[in-house]
Amino acid sequence: MKTPYQNIYAVLKLNRFVVIAVVICAFSSSIFSGWIAFSINKRALNSAFAVNTNGEVIPLKLVSQKENFRVEALAHLELFHNYFYNIDASNYEKNLEKALWLGNSSVDNLYRQKKADGVYNRLIQYSLVQKVLSINSEVAEQEGKYSFKTITIFEINRGSVIDTYELVSTGNLITVDRNFPNNPHGLLITNYFENTLKKLNNEN
Repeated sequence: MKTPYQNIYAVLKLNRFVVIAVVICAFSSSIFSGWIAFSINKRALNSAFAVNTNGEVIPLKLVSQKENFRVEALAHLELFHNYFYNIDASNYEKNLEKALWLGNSSVDNLYRQKKADGVYNRLIQYSLVQKVLSINSEVAEQEGKYSFKTITIFEINRGSVIDTYELVSTGNLITVDRNFPNNPHGLLITNYFENTLKKLNNEN
């Protein structure tokens, strides 16, 4: 008795169906695996882990990078403006040296200009005291670049006369390696410029 041959078209149709089914399953599996990997990576980026004294792993939620950068930036700007403008005859060299660590050549150029104009010589000669009263900064982001505007109120005590000034300064911020204690926030001021200086009052 002869074995009947199967219809060649039926066999090819069955093979085609099997191949298509395997390809679809493989593609679906790849998509699912990719989605799982993406979800795990996203959760890992938004979380950190610490080990307590008992050896237990504790998940910690991280503050978003932008919020963290803003806090660091405001602290950096306050530190710089305090060092650069809160000076007198006894501390100006030490404070200005610290301020220069927080900015690039634009800050150094301004310092050299003030020095050439005799600002620091007058500070010593007349025993002036320049005291910062308030520092208010605004940080803005545009296309991944950060700029700032700072309003610094300070007074100059000339003994019998105290003059109060408002200084508006602007610039940009870039990230650099932290360098404690010289640059604890890991930021650098660039394109620093003193826009306006206005006397607010004159007390006798």
